[in-house]
Amino acid sequence: MLASKTSEVITPCYRYEESFCLWLLRYFACGSRGVFPTGPRLGDHLTVSFASSEVLWHHKMRKSSLPDEHKKALIEALDMVDDVVIGNGLELGLDFKDHFLRIHPQILAVTEDDQYENQKVALCEQIGAKYVKLPKTPPKFEPVSTSQLVRWIKAPSEAPLRVDFAGGWLDVPKFAKPGAYIVNCAISPTVSFQSWPYQRNAGLGGSGAWALLNGHSGVHSELALGVGWQDPAVISETGCCVWRSGPAPVLDFKRNGDWLQGRMALLWTGKDHNTPGLVDQKRDFELIAQSGALARRGVLQADLDVLAEGIRCYHQAQLDEGMQPLPQEPEALASKYCGGGWGGYALYLFRDVQARDRFLKKPDTLLIEPYTV
Repeated sequence: MLASKTSEVITPCYRYEESFCLWLLRYFACGSRGVFPTGPRLGDHLTVSFASSEVLWHHKMRKSSLPDEHKKALIEALDMVDDVVIGNGLELGLDFKDHFLRIHPQILAVTEDDQYENQKVALCEQIGAKYVKLPKTPPKFEPVSTSQLVRWIKAPSEAPLRVDFAGGWLDVPKFAKPGAYIVNCAISPTVSFQSWPYQRNAGLGGSGAWALLNGHSGVHSELALGVGWQDPAVISETGCCVWRSGPAPVLDFKRNGDWLQGRMALLWTGKDHNTPGLVDQKRDFELIAQSGALARRGVLQADLDVLAEGIRCYHQAQLDEGMQPLPQEPEALASKYCGGGWGGYALYLFRDVQARDRFLKKPDTLLIEPYTV
């Protein structure tokens, strides 16, 4: 007999499309050991066939999550499995055909969603085997796919946040301006699942960092929210960066953030904000583009005064948008609301570490430093 199952039922960490297993059964009780609690009794001998890596690549252009021999050893270790074979045929849906004709099972059992019923029925008729459909046995816990496992493995254990200097909103595709720039910098302290030393909804790119920590593409996540890509772009890139305005991140220039060491601090304004809700506010994009050009020149030249000019220019665009003036700090070269503004954190830039540290004695302030990998 032959029955088909996916390896997700056997080992829930594998994807359905990656390990299509054929169960060759001779008088095997399919519901034994609780692995297939809803399966009928079909026979007493089980041979499993799964598609080889070559077959997966030929039909799906996808690399297998495990070497074939590893999969084979894993399935062979299951008590209810008697034999394991690897399907190498390139006929769509029938990679197991050679083994099937050699073994001559009495039953070919498939899951209810079998996409190749006609081909398999015809194959069964060649040797007088019976074609049987079985319901899938759902796992008793949330399954984990191979792609999820890969994302978790690749995901960092910590991530920086970011401060934006100028050119904000020009990373939103519908507001992009050819020849304009967005300027920003990754910052520490970093964040993780265990530690988040910042206020939430604060204008520092936290949603982009959260997506990265969870192994997702932060760029796709942010664009799906209708906002821009600058947060996940600089959080992944790190350093002090200049980006070209456009539908997707293109790095124009990157500098190590050492020249900003000891010169930045944050002030909590007392209320959070919601960037997606601010996207369609009226704002002066020409002035924003001017701020980006100034800040870009400041980064290229590592010139604090020119960078400060760009920050002040951007803050003027924020004031023109209707935001309240920020608390004055006599020793600061420039200040602005972070991110979309209207709350959250404000960035203050200083000429030296002494001035910055005096500012940090005030309430609701936070030390930050540039972060580069």
